[in-house]
Amino acid sequence: MPLKLINIGFGNMISADRLIAIVAPDSAPIKRVIQEARDRDMLIDATYGRRTRAVIIMDSDHIVLSAIMPETISGRMENRGTESEGNPDE
Repeated sequence: MPLKLINIGFGNMISADRLIAIVAPDSAPIKRVIQEARDRDMLIDATYGRRTRAVIIMDSDHIVLSAIMPETISGRMENRGTESEGNPDE
């Protein structure tokens, strides 16, 4: 089974199989999750200094920050399943 990767912006990719949730960063509980991950060195900041628009929770307990909207990441994940398999150019 091929590894399914999702582009989370700026050429950064995450494994679709390891993803648990994609959430907005606005609520206090999510801000707390981000701070706790930072304190445990489990935070991956893939925003390149831009505003965080999506918080990605991985099954490895890592938290990934992205500057891409959660809906956009979700759409990229859904499109990945409908693409033709076996195209070596992708």
